[in-house]
Amino acid sequence: MVHNIKIAPSILSGDFGRLADEAHRIEQAGADYVHVDIMDGHFVPNLTLGPKALSAINKATNLFLDVHIMIYNPFDYVERFVEAGADRLTFHFEATEDVEGTLEYIHKCHIEAGLAFCPETSVEFVFPFLKKCDLVLLMTVHPGFGGQLFIPEVVEKVRLVRKFCDRNNICGKVNGSAIFNIEVDGGINEETARLCVEAGANVLVTGTYLFNEVEEMSVGIEKLRFRS
Repeated sequence: MVHNIKIAPSILSGDFGRLADEAHRIEQAGADYVHVDIMDGHFVPNLTLGPKALSAINKATNLFLDVHIMIYNPFDYVERFVEAGADRLTFHFEATEDVEGTLEYIHKCHIEAGLAFCPETSVEFVFPFLKKCDLVLLMTVHPGFGGQLFIPEVVEKVRLVRKFCDRNNICGKVNGSAIFNIEVDGGINEETARLCVEAGANVLVTGTYLFNEVEEMSVGIEKLRFRS
């Protein structure tokens, strides 16, 4: 099991009419990041937030903004989301033919670059990009909607990526510890989070669990850290 678990509540599960308040609530609850889902209605069959909403969230919190864009041709939108306050911009491997160019451009904008993979995408496509990004996001549901059931087959993919990182000395910096960031997103609760963490995930995105299933967000966040 990895340590220094980062918790990223997904504001997609919050009240869209009170985004600033929700961002503040996430910060007060002790989260590490605010996870912001951007959907274009084409790559995924849903529309959510855009740069203006991200800018409003940025003004409401000092937390790191972990921005996940589910849009085609992500290169064309990098500057807009950087200007709106993204601290890390994660786009989908399946959404562009220029993965390396997009990663490089995000880095040129002086923020972190993440690469996301849908559940059905082979883990073999992940390995070549591990040294070129700051994080990989392994979706544990099909992207596009909150509240979906966790796909357990992705746990083995997490395990394989962590083993590959360990064997090839692929590292990042998390609280001073050398570890590459593997993020999971979708159907994450106390039970499924433990499966992912035991397999090697260290960044947990969760929406429904923290916003709807626990009485206090701060208590839910601490349970997900598995410090005991």
